Amino acid sequence: MVLKEKATGKKSPYLIITPRLLLREFVSSDALSFYKLNIDKAFMRYTGDKPFKSVEESKKFILNYDAYVKTGMGRWTVILASDKSIIGWCGLKEHPEGFIDLGYRFHKKYWNKGYASEAAQACFDYGFQELSLSEIIGRTAIENKASIKVLEKIGMTFWKKEPCEGIANSVIYRIKNDYDRPLKISRS
Repeated sequence: MVLKEKATGKKSPYLIITPRLLLREFVSSDALSFYKLNIDKAFMRYTGDKPFKSVEESKKFILNYDAYVKTGMGRWTVILASDKSIIGWCGLKEHPEGFIDLGYRFHKKYWNKGYASEAAQACFDYGFQELSLSEIIGRTAIENKASIKVLEKIGMTFWKKEPCEGIANSVIYRIKNDYDRPLKISRS
């Protein structure tokens, strides 16, 4: 990924900037935040993932995360623009089967504030307008009503029920690239 330079000549680490959020690639200093995110049992039951056993395991995951290089996309750290707090992650993932999915996780204290919808919409805009993707799907446990609400709020429609990656009772939503609206995100 090529980072664009600001007027100051400095490279910005942010790939996507929204009115309230900054999205960038994972860095090792995100490890503690991601460890805390992934040990929340109430939330992890919806993911199909196993929690990190330690901050060190979280850091190892981050250091070995190679999706940006392999596919030109990935999950991105989501940061509040106002105070630079890490609030979670959101992004696009290319699967070996060829589909692209949207994923997100946010710390509980940032739920119900519109951050997931804002970050997800920005990821769609980036995927469709910058990467020329034709379709993006979203998958979640059928019991995860909050996640379904986000998928619907950002314009995804129900496609099918199908097990996915450790979640037997899952629903899949999708959205096709028929964007004719202006880009909602700004680049650094």
